[in-house]
Amino acid sequence: MTIQNITLPQPDDWHLHLRDDSALNTTVPDSARYFKRAIIMPNLQPPVTTTEQALAYRQRILQARPVGSYFQPLMTLYLTDNTSEDEIQRAYDSQHIYAVKLYPAGATTNSAAGVTDLTHCTEALARMSQLGMPLLVHGEVTDPKIDIFDREKVFIDQILQPLIARLPDLKIVFEHATTRDAVDFVRESSHPIAATITPHHLLLNRNDLLVGGIHPHHYCLPVLKRNTHQQALIEAATSGDPKFFLGTDSAPHAQHSKESGCGCAGIYSSHAAIELYAEVFDAAGALDKLTGFASHFGADFYGLPRNTRQLTLSKQDWQVPDRIDFSGQPLIPMRAGEIISWQVANLSD
Repeated sequence: MTIQNITLPQPDDWHLHLRDDSALNTTVPDSARYFKRAIIMPNLQPPVTTTEQALAYRQRILQARPVGSYFQPLMTLYLTDNTSEDEIQRAYDSQHIYAVKLYPAGATTNSAAGVTDLTHCTEALARMSQLGMPLLVHGEVTDPKIDIFDREKVFIDQILQPLIARLPDLKIVFEHATTRDAVDFVRESSHPIAATITPHHLLLNRNDLLVGGIHPHHYCLPVLKRNTHQQALIEAATSGDPKFFLGTDSAPHAQHSKESGCGCAGIYSSHAAIELYAEVFDAAGALDKLTGFASHFGADFYGLPRNTRQLTLSKQDWQVPDRIDFSGQPLIPMRAGEIISWQVANLSD
């Protein structure tokens, strides 16, 4: 029997880019429509490196919430070579900053201020380990001699495994995992480590980026991988393993920034994120596993209560708009102009 409806606790997004200023008028309502909470990435310009900056950014996000929304931004700090253990303590004590993000310098959008060598962060990471504050890792090395399709595997071998050996109690989230290597490492590790998986890495592979010409709106970092890695991600997401949970990595860029001589990396999915995940789980015959992935496992890992409001999805086609307004500029969303086979029917207490 074909399932036509599914009800689950209101989901959370454990990896989200909202940008800032006028961009929040688009990104916040899109995420707040169906997600209760979101871990907010700190790679603004300039990056969010202090507690004071994070709390000010939080207030700007709250001001952009739609009337009646209870959306909760869970803030993060941007780790640098100079982040002090005292700053980590201030962040933790604020009760609004939930994690610290590791961007290897130059790994992705606005990452130039990222970490050049983790040995510079020893005291900060040790304090995080003591506090139980998660480190969120962009799991790629940036050595230009390393093939871009191999950078996640090399990061595991050269950076992540030594870090775990030094700090065995440090909670880690392997953000936007893209390879079977990452899936296997997280699944088999006895360390307190989990991974987020994006809708675009579940629905797309490198053919979608490159076949028939370069498709700039499918360009993201970490870059899309071959279909065997895509299948490993689908298997992990739909397995019911609590180490894997929802994180969209939704990252908005105006159309002109994507369709340029050096197009920006990032795919915008907040307009339809939970619906896209439902397509994946439906195709895998695993709709019964969507609740854990979308609504339970992330909250459990972060030590936060599970949401109690109920969201119902119905199997009903709808068409994604060709463009979305983004600070007065057009933005091309994921699956622009195409049909999505699931939509949210209701969100109720």
